[in-house]
Amino acid sequence: MGPAGNHQHGAVPPLAIAVRDLTHRFVVRGGRLTVLDGLDLEVEAGGHVALMGQSGAGKSTLLALLGGLERPQEGSVVVDGHDLTGLSRDELAAFRRESVGFVFQHFGLLETLSAVENVELACTLAGVARRVRGRRARDLLASVGLGERAGHRPGELSGGERQRVAIARALANHPRVVLADEPTGNLDEDSTTMVVELLESLPAEHGCTLVVVTHNRALARRAGRLLALRGGRLQEAASV
Repeated sequence: MGPAGNHQHGAVPPLAIAVRDLTHRFVVRGGRLTVLDGLDLEVEAGGHVALMGQSGAGKSTLLALLGGLERPQEGSVVVDGHDLTGLSRDELAAFRRESVGFVFQHFGLLETLSAVENVELACTLAGVARRVRGRRARDLLASVGLGERAGHRPGELSGGERQRVAIARALANHPRVVLADEPTGNLDEDSTTMVVELLESLPAEHGCTLVVVTHNRALARRAGRLLALRGGRLQEAASV
């Protein structure tokens, strides 16, 4: 068994993520670089896991594989009951729309749209009915403390506010799994604190599983589990 479950007694909670023997390589000058090497991972539904490791260790690659942005080369990846191994491009796109919310370091908001329009667009892509899109977008912005900033465009918002809009957008499709890649990487200390607290609340408030890739020790400490990616495999880390 991988670095996941240690439930020796009683019922075992359902798994949101089950990765077995995952290997992923990149073609580089002079050969192939193995970044994930027989990696195993289990994450319980509703769990909160932080992944740490040196730059280039493969953390973002692992997150991309969990989110269906990359197709597994070797091994199996099952997320929210979907076996991603061998899925077509269209099937992976459907999986992302239905099951996953993404939060990135660089926000990824459309600068020509207001905050509420950015979230409403995500609702549209997620298939939310036209009659409720606007209300859901405003409710999501209110849930991240930006109800009064709904009409502002990204250029009129601080970095922390933009990331909170991005988190609201990630929740548009009622995701079962939220994947955050260095979500505080571009934020100042005050904004980081607010975003860390918001991310920490997601599993309880929205019934999702949260996996965060981060170099931020404060963010990592908030997770229920901390894993370190070294040598292509995950190891439990007691503290940071």
